[in-house]
Amino acid sequence: MEKNSKIYIAGHRGLVGSAILKNLKAKGYQNFITRTHNELDLKDSLAVATFFSEEKPDYVFLAAAKVGGIVANNTYRADFIYENLMIQNNVIHQSYLNDVKKLMFLGSTCIYPKNCPQPMKEDSLLTDVLEYTNEPYAIAKIAGIKMCESYNLQYGTNFISVMPTNLYGPHDNFDLEKSHVLPALIRKIHLGKALEDNNWEIISQDLNNMPIKGINGSASKEHILSILEKYGIKQTHNTVQLEVWGSGNPMREFLWSEDMADACVFLMENRNFTDCYTNSKDVRNTHINIGTGIDISIKNLAALIKDIIGFNGTLYFNTEKPDGTMKKLTDPSKLHALGWKHKVTIEEGIHTVYNWYTKQ
Repeated sequence: MEKNSKIYIAGHRGLVGSAILKNLKAKGYQNFITRTHNELDLKDSLAVATFFSEEKPDYVFLAAAKVGGIVANNTYRADFIYENLMIQNNVIHQSYLNDVKKLMFLGSTCIYPKNCPQPMKEDSLLTDVLEYTNEPYAIAKIAGIKMCESYNLQYGTNFISVMPTNLYGPHDNFDLEKSHVLPALIRKIHLGKALEDNNWEIISQDLNNMPIKGINGSASKEHILSILEKYGIKQTHNTVQLEVWGSGNPMREFLWSEDMADACVFLMENRNFTDCYTNSKDVRNTHINIGTGIDISIKNLAALIKDIIGFNGTLYFNTEKPDGTMKKLTDPSKLHALGWKHKVTIEEGIHTVYNWYTKQ
């Protein structure tokens, strides 16, 4: 990429897209094309076609997607498969029609089978059944990988796919119903700490920024306590108890979003589709894992966040709630061989994102 290349970042205000935009700006790129959802609905085929024909981007980062945690994925199954397929179909196809030099499609490691050998290698794709709770989302992302591969093979495009592990960082989704486990734990423990300290100013500020089921900071203490308890933040006579879904035993890998962005920009600057496979007769599994290769149990993650925030209450692991896959660890050796490795530890990342959250 040249410093003056026209770069379109789809999803520039989300966790992934905002980190990529920040990284590109820091490296001296300056010619960006961005659109909010209100300005351009990527599910609208005609609108996307018009946008590409008018703007003619040189490079595309496809970071726009409908995302969420276990509850959202399992509840809104039709929305997750439909919206993600429409977004990626429109953007990838129009990138081909409008001669985009290189596109990066961002997926997720949930594409791998539920009982995938650990750590998960790219070659494990489509070798067994998927985790049921996020199957529609995973199938959409697998389709995106295969779409990029197929366009490259048939039309000679240069579309590459990356599969980041669980991400966290600035601009994450802290909605207690729809967020992933790490930001959800940060917000729950933050609110639990405020409740423990009887600091209603912090609680009100948090709920004013992000109301929970319509309850904001101006609601009565009774209503606030009721909605907090509904989401697992319960005040007792002597302490505050926080509910964590599942046994706490599942192992998860987490990657700082700005590390992920650095990997994406590195690959866009230095690697092409032809660098992503070795067997030219059977081109498949060309996607690249982006991860740390290091995992932590949900129980230890919750304890770490609890310690960083300074919460003294108790954690209750509700085993009636689903655990999901017991272990999900990526094998990032393909990425390492291409020349990139992560820098930020989980402890450093949580400190940084919590400081960011409290300043919002």
